[in-house]
Amino acid sequence: MPVNEPEYQKIKSKFMEIISKRDSKKLIIIFGFLGIFLISLSNIFKPGCDLPVKPAQTKVNSEEYVSRLEQSLESIVSSIKGAGTAKVLVTLENGTETVYATEEKKNKAASEDKSGGETTRRKESDDCEKKYITIKDSEGTEHALAVTEIQPRIKGVIVVCQGADDPLVQQRVLNAVTTALSVPSNRVCITRSNL
Repeated sequence: MPVNEPEYQKIKSKFMEIISKRDSKKLIIIFGFLGIFLISLSNIFKPGCDLPVKPAQTKVNSEEYVSRLEQSLESIVSSIKGAGTAKVLVTLENGTETVYATEEKKNKAASEDKSGGETTRRKESDDCEKKYITIKDSEGTEHALAVTEIQPRIKGVIVVCQGADDPLVQQRVLNAVTTALSVPSNRVCITRSNL
């Protein structure tokens, strides 16, 4: 909408009057309010300014991880000579853990009270502030920056196979499972199936 000439002239003359009087206090106040208004306006229209920070979703959940382990172990055990068809159950102690990038600020302060040249009291304090580093995705949502994922720890493994009565087959299966999963032998149970 165009400004008509008389209004424009009034605004221009007022502005020139303020400048010509060299009344700098009024000019500073006007520009200060204008600056505050523009800053407030930019905060109102800032996209995604009050979205909560949430960690990024993990790619593989614990159930999928266990399922893949069980299928792989069943395939390996079934291919061992004399083992026959196998079924495997894997249990976990915990789920997948994601480690996020953090920023840490440490402040160390010390003070001493002296009386008569001797230290009467010494006080030290350590403050540590830790916060997550966040990133924005293409949709403007903030996520904590994932550094690594720690796979779940295996609690135990049960292997049921046809040839488990044979000590040699049982030892081969035990070696295969403990090597594949890096678990101790006391966490593995091998038993014969009823087929």
